[in-house]
Amino acid sequence: MRYTLRQLQIFIEIARVQNVSRAAKSLHVSQSAANEALLNLERAFEFELFDRLGNRLSLNRHGERVLREADKLMQRAHAFEESVLQIRPSPDIRVGASFTIGNHLATKAMAMYLEVEPNSTVDLVIGSTPDIVEKVAQGNVDVGMVEWPQSHQDVVLAPWRDDELVVFVAADHVLAKKGTLSEDDVVNARWILREPNSGLGHAFNTAMNAFYGRYHVFLELRHNEAIKTAVESGLGVGCLSKIAVQRDIELGTVVPLTIPGVDLTRRFYFVMPKRATKRPAVELWLSVCSQLN
Repeated sequence: MRYTLRQLQIFIEIARVQNVSRAAKSLHVSQSAANEALLNLERAFEFELFDRLGNRLSLNRHGERVLREADKLMQRAHAFEESVLQIRPSPDIRVGASFTIGNHLATKAMAMYLEVEPNSTVDLVIGSTPDIVEKVAQGNVDVGMVEWPQSHQDVVLAPWRDDELVVFVAADHVLAKKGTLSEDDVVNARWILREPNSGLGHAFNTAMNAFYGRYHVFLELRHNEAIKTAVESGLGVGCLSKIAVQRDIELGTVVPLTIPGVDLTRRFYFVMPKRATKRPAVELWLSVCSQLN
């Protein structure tokens, strides 16, 4: 364009007071800046807008016509600005979560998020840790929540919270009354576990490194509920996050067991695109998740 809104604003004010100095003072600009804006506008249009009579300016017929159009344009510009200022950044968010987090924590976070932003939408995708990391890298979700720190060149990881794994059996299982598993118990048990590439499978294999190759994996199941059902049916010994079995322990359907010398704690992580700009929706989601029990 040959003109700027600022030039038109200065022109309109000069036309109103018929004096460059007074217009400059009214608009809080220097007299030289106001005069330069007017001259640049006239050069752009290739005709003068005022008749000069000493220090006094008088709109000529070209200036009167331009003034009418400039007033209309400035009114539309003000209306546009007011309309844009009323627009809020969208609070909608796309979240990816690995299975345990998605089924037990992300849904709680969703409820808390919607209390703050009741008109927003939360799209929750649940999958394995590698699946969620890839979705974040591809831009299919805004933030991920995973159970082990899988690296990827296009994402960044941020520690979120600690989690505890629990080894458990059915209440009527032969090991239920022992409380603590011996080395022979670990080696001879029929283990019912998540698949190795899951966050939980990765954490369990890491924790059980001292028994590597010696414990027997009887079943590998993709879903926590399937593992609990298999264990409750007496098929073997399971291991899940405490948040997944806490209620079952309280109801007495399963019994937790300990393994001396085995640390079953792990850490959950947030996953975000490496080059993403900060969004208020994501910041709010992270804040909500930090408040979860």
